[in-house]
Amino acid sequence: MGVINTTPDSFSDGGTLYRHSRLDIERAMVRARDMVLAGAAILDIGGESTRPGAQPVSAEEEMDRVLPLVERIAAELAVVISIDTSSPALMRAAAASGAGLINDVRALTREGALEAAAATGLPVCLMHMQGEPTSMQAAPQYVDVVTEVRDFLINRVAACERLGIVRERLLLDPGFGFGKSVNHNLQLLSGLPDLASMGFPLLVGLSRKSIIGKLLGRDVEQRLPASLALAVMAVERGAAIIRTHDVAATADAVAMWAALQEHGNK
Repeated sequence: MGVINTTPDSFSDGGTLYRHSRLDIERAMVRARDMVLAGAAILDIGGESTRPGAQPVSAEEEMDRVLPLVERIAAELAVVISIDTSSPALMRAAAASGAGLINDVRALTREGALEAAAATGLPVCLMHMQGEPTSMQAAPQYVDVVTEVRDFLINRVAACERLGIVRERLLLDPGFGFGKSVNHNLQLLSGLPDLASMGFPLLVGLSRKSIIGKLLGRDVEQRLPASLALAVMAVERGAAIIRTHDVAATADAVAMWAALQEHGNK
């Protein structure tokens, strides 16, 4: 899953698709094509930054940032479009414009989100987050982070099923970096097989995350090697989808792991 942020303030690539303070659709399409050629099966399009400390934007602004790109990608590229949003209005509009997956960091807890997601008929990724982006990294607290994340996701699956979203349409994301300390993230990565045993495809996003900076002292632009290591560790522990800013390198790293697995099974 390749990441395309149409935001001016995302932690890693915010503003890189902007020209003269506005989103440059042609520049965004170049990135989208490059990611598909590099091996992305899914493109995750987001119009509201969820980095620690990020401020919310209006539903109208989020739609203005995202929908023109969704429409272009749907018309020109053979790839699944994931819409990274918690907005019920954008879920409906993006589905009508060609999106094939809803990726919600708030796990459809916003008012009207469950109903909107159910109405689209699309698959949904439910993510765990403690708190909100504005304050989630202030002082995250858990007794047992793996158990608590698992319990939260089980409850959100049940809420989806009550609204008619069947289990076969659901993916789960433990939410690395969303209301978690470095130790919490390491515990989650170690406990990923427990979450995988729930029987849902796991989406994992560790690309360029602050855990790398805090453990290794690397700035965002220096985090690719560690991001690749984390991607392979996640796949080894049961991740089905890797969300990444660096599609080509990540695809190569995972392909080498897959080759070793295939060799070992002969």
